[in-house]
Amino acid sequence: MVDGMAVLFRAFYATSYTGYIRKTSAGLPTNAVYGFIQYLFDAIDTFKPTHVVCCWDMGSKTFRTEQYPEYKGNRGEPPEELIPQFDLVKEVVADMGIPNIGLVGYEADDCIGTLATRLGVEPDVEVLILTGDHDMLQLVSETVKVVIMKKGKLNYAVYDLELLLEERQITPLQVIDMKGFMGDTSDNYPGVKGIGEKSALKLLLEYESIEGVLNNLEKLPKGIRTKIETDIDMLHLSRELATIRLDVPVACALEECAWDLQIESATRKFEELEFGSLVKLLQA
Repeated sequence: MVDGMAVLFRAFYATSYTGYIRKTSAGLPTNAVYGFIQYLFDAIDTFKPTHVVCCWDMGSKTFRTEQYPEYKGNRGEPPEELIPQFDLVKEVVADMGIPNIGLVGYEADDCIGTLATRLGVEPDVEVLILTGDHDMLQLVSETVKVVIMKKGKLNYAVYDLELLLEERQITPLQVIDMKGFMGDTSDNYPGVKGIGEKSALKLLLEYESIEGVLNNLEKLPKGIRTKIETDIDMLHLSRELATIRLDVPVACALEECAWDLQIESATRKFEELEFGSLVKLLQA
């Protein structure tokens, strides 16, 4: 399962930092789409999935912005050269034979969470989520692994329950409670003012969950207790904003996303976009 927007943004910035933007002879920017395909092929070659699906954000307004209008309000407009590539990349993905999934009012995370949880209970199915978003670690389970793309080509951290506990000392549910306490500057919600990652982790290691902490407020140092009591509404809201929904009304049966690269239609699209080296890759 591919977190489409996360991979697309990563591809854009990885290929534009020098100031050069790849374009067709007609002037259409294609650098992000080109990089996206390279990342996708690299991941498919590395993990050899039997099924592939891409999930997408469908606009900036979601149920989270209704709950908290400042959610992601710190983000500027996307780069001008990236905007036409949002629709273009979905066309390319479809021409390759991969389903595009997204629903207005929800984020790609929610679609991924819903489908990963649903497909993960099917017999003999293991789900890998390809992303750069550490929020996805809350979806790790016995049958779901989160593949975090790190700096450099073919550099992945594959999180299962064991690695998550070993590296971060927390469980998937505690990923959400961490965000409740410390907030998320990237998504622009504050959590409890004055509680950072170290304090949040210490609280969860001792009391396991937000509920555990709230049930033991009288045992906490006065400073920490005051901070939590002062921001208790924001604590609950931040946890809600951090929680990936698992009940989005989207569907994708396994047989619909079987990986079967459509060579002919992909070749036509790649030729149209002047992706010569990728056409050669398809032919090979």
